[in-house]
Amino acid sequence: MIVHDHPPSIWRLFLIWHGSILPKVWKRVLYLDLLAVVVCVLYLHFHWHFINLTVAPFTIIGLVLGLFVGFRNGASYDRYWEARTLWGSCLITCRSLTREALVYAGGSTPAETQARVYLLIAYAHALRHRLRGTDAHNDLQRWLPERDYAAVLAAPSPTNHILTLISRSFYHLHQQHGLESPLMARVEEHINELGRILGGCERIRTTPLPYAYTLLLHRTLHVYCWLLPFGLVETIGYMTPVVVSFMAYAFLGLDALGEEITNPFSQEPNALALDSICRTIENNLLAELGEPYPPILQPERSVLM
Repeated sequence: MIVHDHPPSIWRLFLIWHGSILPKVWKRVLYLDLLAVVVCVLYLHFHWHFINLTVAPFTIIGLVLGLFVGFRNGASYDRYWEARTLWGSCLITCRSLTREALVYAGGSTPAETQARVYLLIAYAHALRHRLRGTDAHNDLQRWLPERDYAAVLAAPSPTNHILTLISRSFYHLHQQHGLESPLMARVEEHINELGRILGGCERIRTTPLPYAYTLLLHRTLHVYCWLLPFGLVETIGYMTPVVVSFMAYAFLGLDALGEEITNPFSQEPNALALDSICRTIENNLLAELGEPYPPILQPERSVLM
């Protein structure tokens, strides 16, 4: 996730490279710019009027295409914001369960309470790795006892198995240490909320936007940008490459950005900062236990992972 403490200056705004969408589209923009230069030379210098178009159809098509790109990017941002909302709920629910583990501890030993809180931290890390498709071994080994660590890794869904361990741990508190049934029901509501968060994140991760929709947008954008120089050259002459570059950057950049945030759990610069959220969960939960906690992650080169 791109983070800036204050808005960049006007000069830096045009010079920022890291974290912008330009690294993904500059080759295509340059290719279209070179095409526009060739069209200008052939049309204005050699008078090769092999394709004679006007600006009018591009004005109409550009308007429709802009609406099309905006609708697609709106759908992508809805996925991004829903994912962020789910992870915000994950943080809140982990805090609530930690508070309940401490307040309702009853006759539990400090080690048992610690184990319950560590399970919540393990859940957050397991969910992050599940969504990013990364290796969870090191993080799970830090927070799970050996017997649970092996069982979690062997499970088809490690994150869901950790939820079972959390529920079992609180049920033990209910059975063995007198946690009253109404309070246990409240705890179970929070555990179910973690299950809902898991299901919601998995739905976003495993259900991409329809491929035919994306393919249609890609094709239409590229054909529009290829033909654009032929519609502009007679009207604006040698300024055609400048306008084509600007239009190509705008349209292709919006398309690439929409593609990037379609999966908000990736490790792209504009994706969600899941590492930072998990570190915040660690920080908050360990502080409640009275244990040393790690500092909150800071952005590197304006990117927070």
